[in-house]
Amino acid sequence: MSSVEYHPLAPFVMPHAKVLILGSFPPPPARWAMRFYYPNINNDFWRIMGVVFYQDKGYFIDGKTFKEHLIKDFLYRQGIAIYDTAKAVIRQQDNASDKFLTIVETTDIKGLLKTLPDCTHIITTGEKATKILLGEFGHTPAPKIGQSSPLSINGKTIRLHRLPSSSRAYPLALEQKARHYQAVFAQINLPQAPAQSAVPK
Repeated sequence: MSSVEYHPLAPFVMPHAKVLILGSFPPPPARWAMRFYYPNINNDFWRIMGVVFYQDKGYFIDGKTFKEHLIKDFLYRQGIAIYDTAKAVIRQQDNASDKFLTIVETTDIKGLLKTLPDCTHIITTGEKATKILLGEFGHTPAPKIGQSSPLSINGKTIRLHRLPSSSRAYPLALEQKARHYQAVFAQINLPQAPAQSAVPK
């Protein structure tokens, strides 16, 4: 049987964070192009963020790796915190697929949010992250892609926004994914590229 794998990264948080982005769990280290969140160069998360905020899908990418310092600086300035919904997992196959993750321990989201007093929005980047979160706090069905629902956590209302997975295995074009993300960040009032921006060719 596969061994338990514990989360290798600390939460990336800042006291002024307005939004917390939650994925499921990092891919195997062999797939990392940096020691940070969404480290697989074939995952489009940072391309999506580049399109949404800078109209450039390559803004955070340097060849076959990421511009880690630029990414962290961007997140801090925007007040975007990042972590995952699973703290410990058993990986049934040696890949990044959520469907082969058995959750051993979930993240203490309540405790994490206590360090983020200004945070009133959570974004989940995929089905498994959404299910884990709702398993802890939800009393309603999971919102559909691009939709949101209220959660009561620590005595205040947090808006949960469900967005499509940035994995290329998820059957939606990069441009369409970016539009979903852009719409949510517009609701949160974070500065970004104009709504008509498109993925550069």
